[in-house]
Formats: sequence, C-alpha cells, structure tokens
Amino acid sequence: MSKAIKEKINLHPRNQHRSRYDFMLLIENCPELKSFVHRNEHHPGTLGETIDFSNPKAVKALNKALLHTYYNIQNWDIPQDYLCPPIPGRADYIHYIADLLAESNNGIIPTGNEVEGLDIGVGANCIYPIIGNAVYDWSFVGTDIDDNALNNCTKIIEANPELTDAISLQQQLESRYIFKNIITPEDKFAFTICNPPFHKSAEEAGKGSLRKVNNLEDKKNTKAVLNFGGQNTELWCEGGELGFITQMIYESARYPMQCLWFTTLVSKQSHLKSLYKTLNKVNAAQIRTIDMTQGQKISRILAWSFLTETQQQDWEFEIKPSVF
Repeated sequence: MSKAIKEKINLHPRNQHRSRYDFMLLIENCPELKSFVHRNEHHPGTLGETIDFSNPKAVKALNKALLHTYYNIQNWDIPQDYLCPPIPGRADYIHYIADLLAESNNGIIPTGNEVEGLDIGVGANCIYPIIGNAVYDWSFVGTDIDDNALNNCTKIIEANPELTDAISLQQQLESRYIFKNIITPEDKFAFTICNPPFHKSAEEAGKGSLRKVNNLEDKKNTKAVLNFGGQNTELWCEGGELGFITQMIYESARYPMQCLWFTTLVSKQSHLKSLYKTLNKVNAAQIRTIDMTQGQKISRILAWSFLTETQQQDWEFEIKPSVF
C-alpha cells in the first residue's frame, strides 16, 4: 500500500477523501484553487502538492473544488469570517450516521428523501445537508440562530436546484433553546446532527485558533488567524461544549418518539463522563460513542436514542436499492 493511501486510512471506508487530494483534477474543476497550490518539500513529485492550510482563502478554495468535484455543488461560497469546515471530517460524520441508521434497519443503510435529518447549527456553509443529500439522497432541516448564515445557505440552495426540495431552513428565534420551536408534533427525524460550539468565551476560542495555526505552520504566532473562520455563535457559547450538549440532552427527552437517533460531535473526551450521567438521568434507552480521527484531530460522535432495540427496528424507513 502506498504512503499516500496510508495517510488517510483513519477516515471512514466510504469516505471519498481517503487518498491524497488530486490537485490536478480539483484545479480543473475550480481554477481559482491553482494560485494556492504549491509543492510540499516533504513530498516531492505529483503527490507532493498541497496548500497552506493556515490561509483561510486557500481553505475556502479547496472546499469549493471538493464540493464541485465530489458532490456536484456549483457556486458554493461563504461570507468572510464564517466557519469553513474541513470536508473530509464532515463527510465522516455523515457516513457514521449512515452506519448507525443501518443498525436500526437490519443492516441496510436507508437512502432516499424519506430519511430526514435535523442539522442543529447548519451555519453559513450548509455542509452536512449537502453531503448527506449528495451521498445518500437524504433530506434535511437546517436550523441556526444566525439570520445571515441562513441567508447564505439559501443562496447555496438556489444555485443548486437539486437541493431545493431536499433542504429546508428554519431560524431558531430563542437562542437559549435547541429543539424547542423547531421540532413540531408532526415531525419524525431519523437523526439529528450537530457540530456544537466548543468554547466558553471569545477569548478561549481565540486561544484555540492560535494553537491550531501554530500547529499547521510549525511556528509560534502571537495573533490568531481563523483559517477555518467562525462567528461567535459557531465557536463559543455560555457553558461551552459541555453546557451546550447537556442542554441538548435535556431538551431531547421532550421528543423521545420523534427522533430515532440524536447525535452530536464531542471534541473533549473529558466531557463524556458528565454527558453519560445526564443521558442516564433522562433515561436514554441506547447510547453510542463513535470515535473519529482526521489527521492529528481526534473527536467522537455521541449518539443516543429513547427507543428500545425493538422500537428502533419498527421505525419505518422507505427502503430503496442501495449501492453500498
């Protein structure tokens, strides 16, 4: 096995980004990426091309190219200073959710627009609905408290007509709530998905971004540059990650029969002990922790359901032919 493939074997087996980026193909589909691509002195030759991942413009151009090449998304863009997510990691989350749904569906990954997900904090990038729809034909409701972020998602959807019937957007008008005002009595979501704010304050978020840039550039900076961007609501909230997810768990207990699997990313492993206790308090019937690794970053998906195994198997999916 080549070194190029080995570098990304920690990604999900169905993830299209396991091999090193084919910059020739990406530039063909997104010419603006070309000016950011250079030779990596540590990997000479064709496979040694890379970009400066501490440069937010380079990261955004790479995302445009990846979304166009692998997910057929046209004219994707985000406003300045909004979160620009790493595509391979976001795709991993989607693929692991597909595996989770298969557990409740006799081992078959359910596909088609009857499978509906709820994206909490869809942001300006709309990335989870884009990937979930492109790969599995799922439909989504994307929510956010930021009106500007939702307006940008609308632009992305309008530029890609195939997304029009697949993704709907809803603003959360009360920032202290997560599911309230969003989940109605008629809703039936196969899953929720969330990339929660990690930090407790703007200062803490700034320090985290500074560490990230220093790791990428292998040198010490004193001023943070948000290479992946991020507004306040995307990066931090009162109580940080632990407070946000704890609130999410308590609220989820009010909608036990309306969602097959509630899920969220958990960045800090030390938070799991407290979150497990909260899940036991609200009598979650099933709990899963799914480890994920992208490059040097280690994260995990926390998933829970209020449905027993028998109730999960009774969840009605519209089964369509699958290529997986």
